[in-house]
Amino acid sequence: MKHRIIVLGAGYTGAIAAGRLAKRLRREDVQITLVNAEPDFVERVRMHQLAAGQDLEPRPLADLFAGTGVEIRLARVTAVDTDRKTVAVIDADGADELEYGTLVYALGSGWTDNGVPGVAEHAYEIASRPGALRLREHLAGLDAGRPVVVVGGGLTGLEGATEIAEARPDLKVAIAARGGLGDWLSPKARAHLRKAAAELGITVHEHTTVTGVEAGAVLVEGGSIPSAATIWTTGFAVHPIAAATSMDVTDSGQIVVDGTMRSVSHPDVYAIGDAAFAIGPCDKPLRMSCASGGFTAMQAADAIAARLTGGKLPHVPIRYFQQCISLGREKAVIQFVTADDRAVSAALTGRFAPVYKELICKGAAWSVKNPTFGLPVRRRRIAHDKTAPISTAKAPA
Repeated sequence: MKHRIIVLGAGYTGAIAAGRLAKRLRREDVQITLVNAEPDFVERVRMHQLAAGQDLEPRPLADLFAGTGVEIRLARVTAVDTDRKTVAVIDADGADELEYGTLVYALGSGWTDNGVPGVAEHAYEIASRPGALRLREHLAGLDAGRPVVVVGGGLTGLEGATEIAEARPDLKVAIAARGGLGDWLSPKARAHLRKAAAELGITVHEHTTVTGVEAGAVLVEGGSIPSAATIWTTGFAVHPIAAATSMDVTDSGQIVVDGTMRSVSHPDVYAIGDAAFAIGPCDKPLRMSCASGGFTAMQAADAIAARLTGGKLPHVPIRYFQQCISLGREKAVIQFVTADDRAVSAALTGRFAPVYKELICKGAAWSVKNPTFGLPVRRRRIAHDKTAPISTAKAPA
């Protein structure tokens, strides 16, 4: 009987993990099923472009995984039973239950209203394709001169605000940031960001605490900001399914994993990307980002292959290199960082910066199609005795 590996979620991390496993293991020995609610791979890092009215290249999962042996199951995950080792799904034909030998949990994260009154009812999000399309339709219907407020001064907020301001210069775009604009960046990058915002006509409300959202305004301490479209980008929340299982999870619902991305409580479950609480350089938890997600996917896939085949446990270095922030299509800032994601003085802000950013985005999508590029590929036979000892090489902590 084949060993069944189920991968939940076909975002960057889930898609990379599924493809890499298919390259590492023999088709005669394993059945790899990738479960996803949508038929296309969604480039989440481009959702601000979609919301601003740009059309993105479709990337059907069936095409991405053609010839790999990975089975695509279009379904929505409704529950995971880690004691019975089953996944409950629902698709066009109704409810079903899938059994697994190994589970890769890559359901990722979505937006959160942070408990702020009125956000769920009146704000838009760009953390998902449906959310970006909903905002796109709303923006298309706004007349010139109408105010748009982006709440949140992080990477998503900056990219969303600048993209919309560039695409719709007739709108009055503003950012409401809890801290200073780009206050985590180096002085060079911060100055470039402020200059770009000013040139795009973006009004910046710094050190502003948002207390609520209404149909036509963002409520702040001491007043309000008029808004015909409020875009909420203040952070992400993980999918709640993991918290409903018997796995060890954090207060935020992330699955606690070891250095190989394996659940510390359930050794047949691996969590990757935003769904995982993983420790990175300098004993700091990895932040929810595409920047670290790909590394966790590679680490998990290679560890699963090693454990199933009795091979040596791998160590994929997980670290940060840069933060790439697009400021519309014509400008960008590339902030170089330490391994644990702290800004250094070096930053790229010139004409090559948007080209660099675009190459990173294209490279992320390309890596889904080519999950083992540059590495020797040898599909190994899994051990007939699943209890066979693994190499005693020390696993990364």
